[in-house]
Amino acid sequence: MNRKTLVLPAVVGLLAPVLAACGAADGGSDGNGAIAVGTTDQFVASKDAPAPLDPAIGYEAGVWNVLRQTVQTLMHVPRGGGLPVPEAAESCSFTDTANESYRCKLRSGLEFADGSAVTAEDVKYSIDRVIRIKSTNGPVSLLNNIDTVETKGDREVVFHLRAPDATFPYKLATPPAGIVKPGTYPADSGRKGFQVDGSGPYTMKPEVKNNQVVKVLFTRNPHYKGDLKVQNDKVELDLFPDATAMGKALDDKKIDMMTRTMSPKQSQDMLENPKDGIKLTEMPGLAISYIGFDTDDPAVRNKAVRQAMAQIIDRGQIASEVYGTTAEPLYSLIPSSIAGHTNSFFNKYGEPSTAKAAAILKAAGIHTPVKFTLHYTTDHYGDATSTEFKTLSKQLNDTGLFDVTVEGTPWAKYRPAELRGDYAAYGMGWFPDFPDPDNYTAPFLDKNNFLNSPYTSTLARRTLIPDSRREADRNVAAKTFKKIQDIVAEDVPVLPVWQGKQYVASRDGISGVEWAVNSSADLQLWELSRGTG
Repeated sequence: MNRKTLVLPAVVGLLAPVLAACGAADGGSDGNGAIAVGTTDQFVASKDAPAPLDPAIGYEAGVWNVLRQTVQTLMHVPRGGGLPVPEAAESCSFTDTANESYRCKLRSGLEFADGSAVTAEDVKYSIDRVIRIKSTNGPVSLLNNIDTVETKGDREVVFHLRAPDATFPYKLATPPAGIVKPGTYPADSGRKGFQVDGSGPYTMKPEVKNNQVVKVLFTRNPHYKGDLKVQNDKVELDLFPDATAMGKALDDKKIDMMTRTMSPKQSQDMLENPKDGIKLTEMPGLAISYIGFDTDDPAVRNKAVRQAMAQIIDRGQIASEVYGTTAEPLYSLIPSSIAGHTNSFFNKYGEPSTAKAAAILKAAGIHTPVKFTLHYTTDHYGDATSTEFKTLSKQLNDTGLFDVTVEGTPWAKYRPAELRGDYAAYGMGWFPDFPDPDNYTAPFLDKNNFLNSPYTSTLARRTLIPDSRREADRNVAAKTFKKIQDIVAEDVPVLPVWQGKQYVASRDGISGVEWAVNSSADLQLWELSRGTG
């Protein structure tokens, strides 16, 4: 695919899932013949977010899990991970040794779900509109390096990049690079509502109540031509308010499988007390949890405040007491299973220490206790989030150096408020767009960053991130990523807390579960089938 061979990240060797607890076959059904999959993801249309499922706007794992079923991309990451391979494309490759020009040829006879032809101009339109719309909530940062998109005939498209980027094939495998139809998707604004159309493996029909999706029916697209092997005709995605309701639906055989986000208690209970007829699948996880900061806010503007927090928090207690087997401490933005990881925060701060934190604050002339509110979302990352943030605030307050209160807000209001800069400190999670260290650093430190953070590291943005992208061998880029991680540990624009594992529970008689969720938490519903696959 690339005339320079990309070395696979360390995570690729970790993708073998583990199954536990098998009983008698007795799969669930919702009555329409579809395989029913539960999730706690929520999709809400509001004044702040009227187009939550538009590929140019949606930038969160749950939204992408809908888009991946319906909107086709030129490339995709194959089952089990590894280098991206052609999907809507017949072939793709860099055309120069500098990794600045990337050419793709579309498959012959490619069609949208309505039977109309997909052309190179549609690809150009789709990419250009993401860049043009430039949503503050959106994923435009993934495509910012594109200078121009050139078409040659109906089937050939060439991407001219502003700077070398060895990770560009991965970016063409993400939903914002998905192909949409002109006319259906406005050129300059988001498509309002919840309908999604494309040339992917499924069509979709959302069921909506009070401007919120409660169910999505995915039906096999008869016009689909691509690399994916679709194993079923219908999948129904059922949305639940919390993990408890989702778990009850699985027990009552109303759904066949539950995915993100199972609670730590559910996973632990199933490991220790297997349920008859239900299997638990453990998978590697690349998700991370962290505290973000508005570095312009007076309460946390001085980096000494953020450094003191890094010196105090006990990640081990959070992981063991709140999340049990589903999480482990994280001392960098880059998780330990990704090539280029280094424990920069542990190397700088070591074990939690009130005395060292007090010394940091004293040296900076910071009066104590430092008072602010630590915000978290009540309905986006699982039931344990509230306990996590109460524990974090207690750790800080018990030192006498901080006076922190916690406040929870539903995601539909939380994310817009965070982007506006309403919060001094706030909890967030990150599910990678692709398994490369670039995707754990650039979204937080590059221009148009995911958090809309005012923090800037000129060295990281102008030198280190571009340098890392020039290296086709990602192991060679490890030294550059170490420097980036050390900058984050010094300035603390974000504070990593833990990295997670993934668990999926399913009823017996459902096959393909081990492939239906990858390490990046992407749903691949086409892998599911009934029977002993």
